[in-house]
This record gives sequence, structure tokens and C-alpha cells, in this order.
Amino acid sequence: MCPLQLKTLLFGAWLLGYVFFLLSIRRMWTGKYVRSPLARSLFLNMVSEDEAAATETQEWYRCGPDLLGESVRPLFVQSHLDSDTKAFLKRSVDKSGWLFTQLYHSFVSTFLSPLVSRTSINGFLGRGSMFVFSPEQFQQLLRVGPEWRSDRLLDLGAGDGAVTGVMGAHFREVYATEVSPPMKWHLQRRNYKLLGIDEWQHTGFQYDVISCLNLLDRCEHPLHLLQEIRLSLVPSTGRLILAAVLPFQPYVEVGGKWQRPKEHIKVQGKTWEEQVTNLSSEVFRKAGFEVEAVTRLPYLCEGDMYNDYYILDDAVFVLKVSDNTSESA
Repeated sequence: MCPLQLKTLLFGAWLLGYVFFLLSIRRMWTGKYVRSPLARSLFLNMVSEDEAAATETQEWYRCGPDLLGESVRPLFVQSHLDSDTKAFLKRSVDKSGWLFTQLYHSFVSTFLSPLVSRTSINGFLGRGSMFVFSPEQFQQLLRVGPEWRSDRLLDLGAGDGAVTGVMGAHFREVYATEVSPPMKWHLQRRNYKLLGIDEWQHTGFQYDVISCLNLLDRCEHPLHLLQEIRLSLVPSTGRLILAAVLPFQPYVEVGGKWQRPKEHIKVQGKTWEEQVTNLSSEVFRKAGFEVEAVTRLPYLCEGDMYNDYYILDDAVFVLKVSDNTSESA
């Protein structure tokens, strides 16, 4: 047997062993959202309209208003599981069941993870799409109707543009920033206007709405980012839509490794309500913003061969520039 044949045989044996290993892990995997007959049964119950399913999924949206600070309490907007969220979950379940696709994704991810970021891997594979809010939830939060239109939207860290599309339907011009090359390609396919991470602040115009969705805990200088956003909004009418995963745990990905950001925001409180109150009264206020509305939503991500989907607790804020804030603040 020649060396080339031996290498081919060894690679084939390794690949076969890798596949069997993944399949065995898949069978043994346990957890809240495990891919098992029980989990699938729970999911099918969840997307039905029965009362038990509604009670279970309502935990994703539950807030104890009495636990919020007095200034934040009247600003809370109650959200609910809607048809668009159900549709995203169903697609995630269907895609996680594509066995050979998931095996391919797992193999490529394992091979590329030492070289590029997880975001870029997901962009290359066309997986890991996110869901923050539906069109109905977005409109409810901004207190606008389906026909409402404005001029400019800027979505910071837009990813593959799926969430950008929910907001973008209401704007005449849609701008986006992203650092991952594969994700930039997805955004260009959607015909969004890409701006550099050091360019969007210096375009010579301002934005009617800027969205910063689950980015504040994943950037090096979050307080500086808030300052730049404040100066880039249209005066008086401009709004910032900011989503933050709670509990707030800031990390940045550098060379495939996670580390603390250079500028650290410390959020006080143990519960979702306590951290929302602290963000509102301390972090945002000191940055020159005041809360106009806040809601609790599940931050959903497409799953893989182990989990049908992944979920984190989001707080989604609508912020406006404080009346007593000057540009020099």
C-alpha cells in the first residue's frame, strides 16, 4: 500500500470515527432543549394553541412589575409568543433534523474554529440565524403601526441581516455595520448599505433609529459606543433600540478566545428586573439616555444536531436622548 493510499485510508477511518462520535454524543445529550422524542413532543405542544403551552412559553416574557424600579415600572411593555416566533422555532426544529447537513456543519466548525470567529463560521455555513423580535413586537415597542415610515435606520452588528429586515421595512434607507466578511456578504445580498465600524459616525447625516441588538456586551468600548450613538441620532425624534442579554456578562471574542472588554460596564442586581432597573437608572442615564419603553423577549438562535434552538433572556429598550443632555456631555 502506497503512502497516499494509507493517508486516504487513515483519513476515511478518522472521518468515520468522527461521525460515529457525534452520533453517540447526540444520543446521550441531555438538557433543557435536548433533541429527543420528549423534547419534540414538548415543542409540538408549545406551538399549539392550548392553555398549557401558552403558560409554559409565557415564562419567556414574564416580568414582575413590582420588582422594577418606580421610574421603569410604567414603561414596561408586555410581549407574548406570536405567530412569527412560532414560525422561527418550527424552522429551527426542522433544520436541526437535517442529519447530514448538521454533520457537515459540525465537521467544518471543528476544522475552522481555531482559525476564524464563530460568527464568520456561521456566516460561511449559512446557519445560526437570530430572532430578537417579530414585526408585531417591534411595532408594539415603538408604538407605531404597520404603515409607519421613517428615513434612516442603522443596525450596528447586523449579522446576517435577518433582524435588520424586520426593522428595515419601515425605513427608506437601511444602513448596517458588521465585521465578519461572510456576514457582510449576506448583508450585501439584501441590498443594505454597509458602513465601516469607524465610518457610520462620520457620514455627515444622522439616523432616525439606531439599533444595537446584543452588541453592548460584546464590544471593547461599550460606553464610548453609547456616546457615539447619542451624537448620531436625529435630535429630539431619534431613537435607540438596544437589546441586552441578562444577566449582563460582557466578553469579546479575540482570535477564537473570549476575554473581558477593555471598557467594562458593571450592572448591579441578580434578577432580570433588578438589572433592567440598574441599566435604566445608572448606565443609560449616565450615557445621556432615558428609557421610553422596555420589554422582555427571548433571544433565539437556530440550533444544531444537539439542540433544536438556543435561547437567552433579552431586555429590549427604546431609548431617547435625555432632554438635559448637550453634545458636550
